[in-house]
Amino acid sequence: MEWVFDGGRPCLDLVNTTRNRHAEPVELLTGPEALAEWLELAGFTTGRVPVTAGNVLAAKALREAIDRVLLPPEEPEKMDVELVNNAAASAPAPPPRLVLSEGGLRREVPAPKDPVATAFAALAADAIDLATGDAAVRVCAADDCGLRFCDASPRRNRQWCSMARCGNRAKARAHYARVSGRQDVVSGNSG
Repeated sequence: MEWVFDGGRPCLDLVNTTRNRHAEPVELLTGPEALAEWLELAGFTTGRVPVTAGNVLAAKALREAIDRVLLPPEEPEKMDVELVNNAAASAPAPPPRLVLSEGGLRREVPAPKDPVATAFAALAADAIDLATGDAAVRVCAADDCGLRFCDASPRRNRQWCSMARCGNRAKARAHYARVSGRQDVVSGNSG
């Protein structure tokens, strides 16, 4: 499977590294190389950074805690809230500094000492913003998808993670069902 960045928020893109949650989940963070690639493609690192097996376990734990906090059946578990809070606080960005150069003073922000922890902190902070903001978190309405996405539409009635992928397929199935008179096609159960 390929990486998908249709969540509308970085924390939801992390959650979507598990596919098919509604059926047989497929894990995309299969090891350090996969996490390094995801961090780079998601824009958290420039180039591949060293990632450990422990980082992968931490990413998966953070991902599941974010999912449970954002899509709780009831009130989120205290353990999940604490995990997100700890990740958000774990890697403060290095402070900017002044550098005297030939052109005068300039501002410089050093690279973080631990880019993976810094990425996790940004993901957790994004989840906190999303959990306490006005946007809604939804699960794609396509019965063969299950990706999470941020619904910031004016009426909060967005149905699909991506109109280009799931929305078009659903609309095509509904059209075919209307034309052919087959209702089993609409839900994707045509065969």
